[in-house]
Amino acid sequence: MKVPSKKGYIWLLAFSLIGLVVVMLVASLLHLKAAKDEPDFLIGISQPNLNEPRQLLMNNEIRKEAEKHKNVKLIFTDAAENSEKQVHDVQKLMKYGIDLLIISLNDSEKLTPIVTEVYKEIPVIVLGRGVTGYDYSLFIGSDNLSIGKKSGKLATDLLGGASADVVEIKGAVSSKSVEETSRGFRDYLSQSPSIQVDKVIVGDWQRDRTEDELKRILPSSPEIKLVFAHSDAMALGAYRAIDALGLSNVQIIGIDGLDTVNGGFDLVKQGVLSGTVTSPTGGRESIQYALDILNREKVIPKKIILPSHVITQKNTRELGAASDPSLKQITSHMSVSTKKMKLGVAVVGSESSWRAANTESIKNAAVQDLGIELIMQNAEGSQEKQIEIIRNFIQQKVDVIAFTPIVESGWDDVLAEAKVAGIPVILTDRKVKLEDDSLWTTFIGSDFVEEGRRAARWLVEHKPMSGETKIVELQGTAGSAPAIERRQGFEEVLSQNAGFRVIASEVGDFTTESGQQLMSKVLQQGTIPQVVFAHNDDMALGAIKAIEQTGLKPGRDVIVISVDATKLAFQAMLAGKLNMSVECNPLLGPQIIKAAKDLVAGKEIPVNIITAESIFSQETAKRDVSTRKY
Repeated sequence: MKVPSKKGYIWLLAFSLIGLVVVMLVASLLHLKAAKDEPDFLIGISQPNLNEPRQLLMNNEIRKEAEKHKNVKLIFTDAAENSEKQVHDVQKLMKYGIDLLIISLNDSEKLTPIVTEVYKEIPVIVLGRGVTGYDYSLFIGSDNLSIGKKSGKLATDLLGGASADVVEIKGAVSSKSVEETSRGFRDYLSQSPSIQVDKVIVGDWQRDRTEDELKRILPSSPEIKLVFAHSDAMALGAYRAIDALGLSNVQIIGIDGLDTVNGGFDLVKQGVLSGTVTSPTGGRESIQYALDILNREKVIPKKIILPSHVITQKNTRELGAASDPSLKQITSHMSVSTKKMKLGVAVVGSESSWRAANTESIKNAAVQDLGIELIMQNAEGSQEKQIEIIRNFIQQKVDVIAFTPIVESGWDDVLAEAKVAGIPVILTDRKVKLEDDSLWTTFIGSDFVEEGRRAARWLVEHKPMSGETKIVELQGTAGSAPAIERRQGFEEVLSQNAGFRVIASEVGDFTTESGQQLMSKVLQQGTIPQVVFAHNDDMALGAIKAIEQTGLKPGRDVIVISVDATKLAFQAMLAGKLNMSVECNPLLGPQIIKAAKDLVAGKEIPVNIITAESIFSQETAKRDVSTRKY
C-alpha cells in the first residue's frame, strides 16, 4: 500500500474540510427551508379565570392540540374574573409580540373595545361569549338557545308529564348567553303548562353559593320537583343541598357535560345528576383554526357553532365509548372505500345573480375534488319539487344531501326519511324550523340577523337628515330565513336609535322585477322615503329603476341599501345609484364539499358554519370591485 506524501495529506485534509463545509451548508440550508416551511407561531390565550372547571378543560384542550405542532408556542393569562385586568392582560400579550389572540371574555361589553383594537393588528379568535359587532377573525361557541331548548325537553321527559315546579339556577345576572339559555328552556316548557319555573336564583357559576341559596329556599317550596342549573358545577351544588336537606324525588339537570372528575358526564354516570346537555369549550378547534388562519388558508368561516348533546343515565355507556362524550361521531351509510362519494344537491332555483354564483361555486368545488360525484338538480323555486328531488336522492342512495330550503317549514317528513336511510343532510344558505334538530347535521351560510344589523348600523352612522328618517323595506320571499332574519336584525338596531321609521314593508321574492313592482306601488301611493332597504341586490336594482321613473335620483334623493354585494351592485355603487351593500357570500362550495367529506369520514362537524363577510359602500366600491368573484 502506497503511503501518501506530506503534500498528499494536505490535499486530503483540504478536501475533507471542503466536504465538511459543504455538508454544513446543505444542513443549514435544509434547516432554513424547514424553518421557512414551518414558521414559529406565538399564540396568546386570555382567560377570564382559571377556577371554573370549564375554563380549565378549555386550557387543557388548547395545550393538547398545540402539542401536536412543534412550531406553536402558547402564552396563557388569567384575569381572575376582572375585566379591567383582562384588558391589561391582552395589552401585555400584544407587547410580547403574539401572532394571534385567543380570548374567552369575562364581560362582552367591557372587552369589545380591546378586541376591536387588537383585531386591527393581528387575528383574533373569540371563544364562548361573543363581542358586539364584527371585529374579530373567528367566533367559536355554542347555540345557547338550542341548549336551553334541549334542557327543557330533558326536563319535560324526566318529569313524564306530571305537574311540577322547577327551580332555575342562572350563572350570572346580565349575560346574553344566560338570557338565551333561559329563553330556550322556558320556550320549550311553555308547551307543558303543568310545569312552571317557580324560583330563579343566581349562582354566579359557583357550586358553594348555589348550595347555600338552595338550602335557604327549598324548605319553603315543597312542590319543587326539578332543578335546572346553567352549569354542572352549580348542579353539583344543588345536589349537595338536596342531599343535606334529606329531600327525595327531586331531579337535577345541568349544562356542560365535561368528561372530567365531577364533570357533568361523570355526575350523570354516578347518578348524582339526572342528565346534562353538553356545551363544548372550543379549545381544540381554536388551535386548529388558528393554524389555518396563520397559514393563510383560503376558506376561513366567521363563526362556527359547535353541536351539543343530551347526556342521560341511559346513554352514558354509549357516549362513553368516545374519547369525549360531546364528540360522539356521526356516521353515514357509506362504508370506507375508494369509490367516489355521491353528493346530492337540491338547488333552490335561479332567482338572482347571487344564486347563480352560489350554484357555480358548488360545481367548481366538486370538479376540483376527484373523490366527489356531484348530482345537482334545480327545484325552480318550488318546495314540492325540492322535496321530490330529495326523495329521489334518497332512492339513489347518495352519501350526503345538501340543499337550500325555499321556506323554513314543511321539511319534517322528507328529512326524517333521509335520517332513516342513514343519509346526513347539510343545510346551505337558509335554515329550517323543525321539532327534531337531529334531522340535519350542519348549516353552512350567512348570519342573516347580523346582515340586517349591519345594514341598520351603517344607516345610523350615515343618517341622511335631521328629524325623522322614513324607510321603505323590500322583503325577500315570504317565510324564508333571509327575509325573516334580515328584517329582525334591521329592526333590532333601529329600535335602539331614535329618528327612524319604517313606513312601508313590502314582501317580494328576491327578484329585480318584484323590487321594481313593489317600489313603484309605494311611490304611486305618494310615499317618498328617504331610505330604501332591500333584502338583496336584485330587488334594490329593481327599486332603483322605479325611483328613476319618477324623476328622482337614487343614491342621492333616496338612499338605497341592500344585501349581497354582487358585481351588479358594485356597478350601481360606481354609478352613484346604490349607497351600500352588505356582503352575503355565495361562494359556499368549498365548505360544503369539506363538510360532506368529513361527515362521510365519520367526523362530527360544527352545527353552524357562518361565512366571513364585509360591507361595501360607494366610497370603497372603486377599490374593491376588482376583487369581486361574483
